[in-house]
Amino acid sequence: MKNKKLVFLALGILILFTLSTFAETKKLEEIGRYTLVRIKGQVPTEEVMKTLLEKYAADIKYGFDLAGYGDLFLPFMDQIKESAFKEKEIAIGDKFMWMLFRSRGKVKVVEDLEWAGKEALPVFSFTVVKGYMHYEIVMPKPCGNISLLKVEEIIPDAVCDIQVEPEKANINDPISVDMSGSQHAKSMEVEVFNAEGKKITTKTLTPDSPKWQTKFDKPGEYVFKAKAFNIKGAPSTNPCDAKTYINHPPTCQLTPTPAEDYITKPFIFDATGSADSDGEVVKANFEIADETGNVVDTHATDKPFNWEMIFDTAGLYTITVVVTDDFGAMSEPCRAEINVKEKKLYVLADVGLLQAKGSHGPYIDARLGIALILPSNFSLFLEGGGALAMKDEPWKSFMLLNAILNYNFDPVYVGAGLGFNTQVRVDREQTDVFLLGNIGVNIFNNYTTIGSIFFEGQGPIGEERSFSKHHKLILGFRLLF
Repeated sequence: MKNKKLVFLALGILILFTLSTFAETKKLEEIGRYTLVRIKGQVPTEEVMKTLLEKYAADIKYGFDLAGYGDLFLPFMDQIKESAFKEKEIAIGDKFMWMLFRSRGKVKVVEDLEWAGKEALPVFSFTVVKGYMHYEIVMPKPCGNISLLKVEEIIPDAVCDIQVEPEKANINDPISVDMSGSQHAKSMEVEVFNAEGKKITTKTLTPDSPKWQTKFDKPGEYVFKAKAFNIKGAPSTNPCDAKTYINHPPTCQLTPTPAEDYITKPFIFDATGSADSDGEVVKANFEIADETGNVVDTHATDKPFNWEMIFDTAGLYTITVVVTDDFGAMSEPCRAEINVKEKKLYVLADVGLLQAKGSHGPYIDARLGIALILPSNFSLFLEGGGALAMKDEPWKSFMLLNAILNYNFDPVYVGAGLGFNTQVRVDREQTDVFLLGNIGVNIFNNYTTIGSIFFEGQGPIGEERSFSKHHKLILGFRLLF
């Protein structure tokens, strides 16, 4: 029984001694006896070391796995190809987290190792970056063992970058915000301010979704102030802002001259009073619509933004103009109304040759009156005048009055009416009441002045007066104005 207790006590002491031994920092007093890679010569160059690492890649991977840093092997091999070694010295008393070496042909690892040589140890130093972790790997120059000196978590400051396009736009045009150029950012934030400095919106972005599109419905300058935040939430400190300018649209002004007039008279639509506060007006688009809203004509013009228009149909018309500035922005429409009237009342003047009662009484006929335009293409002529006799007695000059109702086929018109004339011959009745008919052809018609050639025949009323002895025929020119 006593023997068993002694055995357990001895085992316990041995275990405690072993644990104490393992827990203690190992002292490394010399280097070069248990080399991981075989080096020829005293101190190899950087290029030679890189070549040896490629040659012993499998052993190095095994060593990294053995040290519990297998995920560091690939970054180590990839980064060491492109980067340069730094030369430094390990002071006496400095510690290694672990070191790979070779003993009896096998790769081994020793942890918690302290340099205890007689002088500082020259090494090649190289930092492997994996995420935000920085691993300082050193290789003593005399041997080429690979050691992990220290591990640091280095979280870089976020660097903010913002791009806003376009620099100038029109109202409701898309504005693109791009923060993909930001670095070391976990998130980004954009604040937008108007020209008065009032914040109007805030937008949070991420590296996976670094772009944003917005628009503005009011003109003026807008400022985008941005920040980027690293993984610890610390904001960037570099200046990070951008601007865009929303163009002021032009304002239009329309003046029709006159606002009321007749067919064939020119109307002038004047938009020269239109203006643009941050540029200039370069184009005006006119549109004319009738009372039913149908567009009857359009016109586009540059300076001086006038349009002269003549109407051939009466009615109430609406004129709309939209002006465009030098950045392509268009104004709100401005409108005006004009009243185009058709002339209903004309002064009438006839002149012509009149033959009275056969071929024996040539006269020069001249009459004045009025012409009233009626609906449905009818017109009423009321006129009076005289006929100057071109022969002596029994013919004599006389007066006459007419009322004629015409129907217009434009340019032809025909009509009939009733007339009265004073004594034509000294040897006959004093007066005549007669029926008349006329036909005419318009030789010009500009709606305010109409000229035509007409033929008119007059015949007496009553059976006692024969047409052959009492008729009158007129060929003349008629003017309505």
